[in-house]
Amino acid sequence: MYTQAMDTMGKPLQAAAPASAQEEALQQRFDTRIDAGEFIEAKDWLPDHYRKTLVRQISQHAHSEYVGMLPEGNWVTRAPTLKRKAILLAKIQDEAGHGLYLYSAAETLGTSRDQMLDALHSGRAKYSSIFNYPTLSWADVGTIGWLVDGAAIMNQVPLCRCSYGPYARAMVRICREESFHQRQGFDALLVMMQQGTDAQRAMVQDSVNRWWWPSVMMFGPPDDQSPNSALSMRWGIKRNSNDELRQKFIDACVDQAKVLGVQLPDPDLKWNEERQHHDHGVIDWDEFWRVVGGDGPCNRERLAARVKAWDDGAWVREAALAHAAKEAGRERAVA
Repeated sequence: MYTQAMDTMGKPLQAAAPASAQEEALQQRFDTRIDAGEFIEAKDWLPDHYRKTLVRQISQHAHSEYVGMLPEGNWVTRAPTLKRKAILLAKIQDEAGHGLYLYSAAETLGTSRDQMLDALHSGRAKYSSIFNYPTLSWADVGTIGWLVDGAAIMNQVPLCRCSYGPYARAMVRICREESFHQRQGFDALLVMMQQGTDAQRAMVQDSVNRWWWPSVMMFGPPDDQSPNSALSMRWGIKRNSNDELRQKFIDACVDQAKVLGVQLPDPDLKWNEERQHHDHGVIDWDEFWRVVGGDGPCNRERLAARVKAWDDGAWVREAALAHAAKEAGRERAVA
């Protein structure tokens, strides 16, 4: 769902110089295929930094899908109608599936799921900062669908053309489902705004006020503060810069907000005829880095919930391994 962490974690990457004539030839062939827009597959030779960048991005994308279930999961038992409960449950189930697709894609790069989850649980790996904000009302569930999943789609659709084939193919299905999530979120808000009470409309506006700026930050830091973007774009992992995607998101949301009848909480938001885009206010990047660094409203709560779920599920994993070993023993005995 969310890939900002690739630009916010670790030292800037630099493509390593080939160590031998053979490696130089492999590197040249790799570069030629990248320039030609071909998919790179798991069986192909991969530069070390290309592999590491993909592992970082895909695993943190997967972590975000898993952690992203938590803010909405708080509202499953408090959904206002059976229909909304069923929609929310289906969405949470989709997010779990997205995480599985992405962990599987990352495993093709030579890392294990246990290694990736250990990095998450120990705090070495990050997930999207947006999920460290609390869901305070039912309207937040709709706003997450509209704004958070809307920002995710802006990030993810270009990833369907990512140069690494397993990642690109996983993103095709994920984007289809995320598009539904965005539409259901918008629909939930539209019903509240058009058919709800004054209190419900105020609830929606309050929710938009709280989620707007964190959603704008989802695209990662400005291009001039995003040291890894240039190399990722050179490799065809990313197709658009952070600022380009952010601008596209803001332009789309302005018209959608008019349909909903809500105000985006940015007094400096206005159309720029010369640029043919909307100008926007100053983003509080200090808040962004603070949340990424672990000091957001729910950082500790979210990570603790994931670690607890992992620990509580240990007996299931152990039972599955014991069953697999037993079946393998039976097969050997028959053979």
